[in-house]
Amino acid sequence: MSKQIIGITGGIGCGKTTVTNIFVELGIKVIDADVVARDVVAINSAGLSAITDRFGPSILLNNGELDRAKLRQIIFDDIEQKNWLENLLHPLIRQRITNQLLADRSDNAYTLLSSPLLLETDQHKMTDFIIVIDLENERQIKRAMNRDANSRDQINKIIASQLSREQRSAKADIIINNDGSIKDLKQQVLNTHLELSQKFSASTYP
Repeated sequence: MSKQIIGITGGIGCGKTTVTNIFVELGIKVIDADVVARDVVAINSAGLSAITDRFGPSILLNNGELDRAKLRQIIFDDIEQKNWLENLLHPLIRQRITNQLLADRSDNAYTLLSSPLLLETDQHKMTDFIIVIDLENERQIKRAMNRDANSRDQINKIIASQLSREQRSAKADIIINNDGSIKDLKQQVLNTHLELSQKFSASTYP
């Protein structure tokens, strides 16, 4: 059996990066769909060229990079533009994630695929197991506002575009709750790591 792919996701502001960084400290390889999404629209990429053709040069910052804030505002106010962008980017992101998974040579029983849209897109089909990071809604909004300097209205639009907290949790094999302290969070991640290692190591590496 090949190495298991563990999907990990959560709503905006849930602490996904904090959690995946703890997994990295435990020696686990993490493929981050957010990083991949930035790569596919980097300067001189086909993705950025298509976006510029669609929205014009005003969608770029002075240094030639994509103005993500402006693009985010456009797509959340226009469902047609949002659909166009997703049809462009999702296949590019999926292909690059696939390439990175195939290139992974780490010797752990599992690899993490971290994605904010794991369950909203077909990315979950690439995984064998799903971890959801859960957080109470008001704390989620406040953390996202503080982190990204976005308005409550903008954060609420992003949350509305994702699965609800209840829908996401219903699809989870394991839920990590991030309402407590960092110490508690680290313990939950360690427990999850031990559970996954025990669950998959015997069947993955006979």
